[in-house]
Amino acid sequence: MSIYVGNLSYEVQEQNLRQVFSEYGTVKSVQLPTDRETGRVRGFAFVEMGTEAEEAAAIEALDNAEWMGRNLKVNKAKPREDRGSSGGGRRGNTSGGYSRRY
Repeated sequence: MSIYVGNLSYEVQEQNLRQVFSEYGTVKSVQLPTDRETGRVRGFAFVEMGTEAEEAAAIEALDNAEWMGRNLKVNKAKPREDRGSSGGGRRGNTSGGYSRRY
């Protein structure tokens, strides 16, 4: 399971997160999503720690802690929801929503 880290500064870098979380144990991975269009950090990250105990210690210590001028939101990440395909809901209907009467 991963840790969700929210309300991050837009200046944060992966190595910053690794350094802070390594104080609580082994950091296995850090994911720092960026905006597709601008390339800017989106303000949240996911951190995976070595053990559940290390995750719990990091969450306890860092939730609501001030870091880089922001109060962090740190908790267990929720599993990603399957959103399915995006679309208008009229798949296969070529009539444009109007019924044809002949």
